[in-house]
Amino acid sequence: MRYLLTSLLLLLGTFGAWAQKGQLSSQVNTVDNGYNFWLYTPEDYEPQGHPLPLVIFLHGASLCGNNLDKVRRYGTIDAVEKGKIIPTFIVAPQNPGGNWKPERLNNILEWMKAHYPVDTTRVYVLGMSLGGYGTLDFVGTYPEKIAAAMALCGGTTLKDVSPLGKVPLWIMHGTADRAVSIRQSKCIVEALQQQGNDKLLRYDWVQGGNHGILARLFYMQKTYDWLFTHSTADKPRTVARNFEITKDDIRSTYNDLKNKDLNEFD
Repeated sequence: MRYLLTSLLLLLGTFGAWAQKGQLSSQVNTVDNGYNFWLYTPEDYEPQGHPLPLVIFLHGASLCGNNLDKVRRYGTIDAVEKGKIIPTFIVAPQNPGGNWKPERLNNILEWMKAHYPVDTTRVYVLGMSLGGYGTLDFVGTYPEKIAAAMALCGGTTLKDVSPLGKVPLWIMHGTADRAVSIRQSKCIVEALQQQGNDKLLRYDWVQGGNHGILARLFYMQKTYDWLFTHSTADKPRTVARNFEITKDDIRSTYNDLKNKDLNEFD
């Protein structure tokens, strides 16, 4: 009986915490030709209220599968659960395996727009590793729909990267990454530079950074502040360059990650 009472109190405490800062719901088989996903609605969400921005988080290969709870292991949803205030809709889909498919992600985006008051001028995408590939593939396929994006330690499968030049984009990669070579990111940067198509591009190479260290950016306020600076309504489109994310920033963010094996965050 004591165990049941303790469990009930913990459960009520969990729901109470979410009630204070928003609601998290699992969406399974909800979107045709989409992905299963977590949906976070912030505290100030009202069904008939003012439009809210949307953040789409794409995980790496280690979280692929059919157990949606794995997606809460790290990333934007985990950051919110640990207390970070992100006053937007958050969608965190789960890839069952293979490359992220831009069309399937777009189907989720369109479903969100049809069922929730999404500010369509403020849709943001960020991901790392396989999710970094997914971010760039999605943004490069639907550049007109994305206000800004951040791709960490990834690359792209796009044959033509020129559409990436239409979106404020921040690419980051560690120089000591052994899981995904930094060359995958540098090829994109160099291609956009050669095209003279890099006016909206930012990039940083984290000296000595391994593959997993960039997972800390999902817990960093600067990450979201930078994204939220941008809107597709801005004419002309510009990229915010007044934000700096240093190696010291990364290492000092969310110290609890030191207790995890960051090399598994792929």
